[in-house]
Amino acid sequence: MLLMYGLGTEPWVLVQTLKPHLKKKSPAEYCRAFAGQNCRVVASDIPQRMDDMLDLSSDQIEKIELDVSSDERVPSAVNTVISKYGHIGVLLNNAGIGSTGPLAEFSLDAIKKAWEINTLGELRMVQQVVPHMASWRRGSIANVGIVVGRVLTPWAGSYCSSKAAPHAMTNTLRVELGPFGINAVLVVPGAVRSNFGSSNLERLRNHDWKIYKEFKDAIAERARSSQGSQATDAKLFARNVVKKVLSPKPSKQIVFGPMIGDYDNFLFVVLSWSPLWVKDMFFSTRFNLNKRV
Repeated sequence: MLLMYGLGTEPWVLVQTLKPHLKKKSPAEYCRAFAGQNCRVVASDIPQRMDDMLDLSSDQIEKIELDVSSDERVPSAVNTVISKYGHIGVLLNNAGIGSTGPLAEFSLDAIKKAWEINTLGELRMVQQVVPHMASWRRGSIANVGIVVGRVLTPWAGSYCSSKAAPHAMTNTLRVELGPFGINAVLVVPGAVRSNFGSSNLERLRNHDWKIYKEFKDAIAERARSSQGSQATDAKLFARNVVKKVLSPKPSKQIVFGPMIGDYDNFLFVVLSWSPLWVKDMFFSTRFNLNKRV
């Protein structure tokens, strides 16, 4: 999902909901949270899923088609928003899909798709929006990473790496865009309540692992692990992010929500500063990789 809004008396927001696992969850809540702050919202999705946004009916919310994996459709959508609504003041770069499986056996096509959307999709939007913001000498770009982009986990190497890249990009952009008055903010969600886990499991349902067939249950456990009892409510998460992104001086990073399922942020902090052998021991035990086959 991508959100853009114009600075002024009637700010505009563009929302790209290319997150099938979060459909009617976080993307819609972002739209409502921005609208609740008197922003005018443009909600967007890929053409075949436009009907999924019918519940976003509001005088403050418009809808357009946008696919972040398309080199043609991204500039077309951005230019449409600018020509119709004027200035884009904020971009919330949140497009993403899940990608679960052992790297040594996971489909390269699936890995490429994750990178195409989770990484390059964000960069496509940045490259189209920055020239416009630079001409106004103001604006904010919030790129959404993920807590496991900092502490990577087994069985999700494709997803974790594709969402770790936005961390590096944002830290670079924060410095590179400073001279133009553009803020770059890194949003680092933990587990947010959604149907992310069930969507991941659906993609794994008929997968026939070969050398990892004995770990089928552990892989499935990782696919649904973000949806534990402590997962953050999507509405609460969206409101927290929107409030901080719209601040006159946005935070450099917004970290919110537990790490994985029922593991809290304290454990995340410990693991992020731990030596590799500690991380390896923890995740080997957590995801059933502490045995020989």
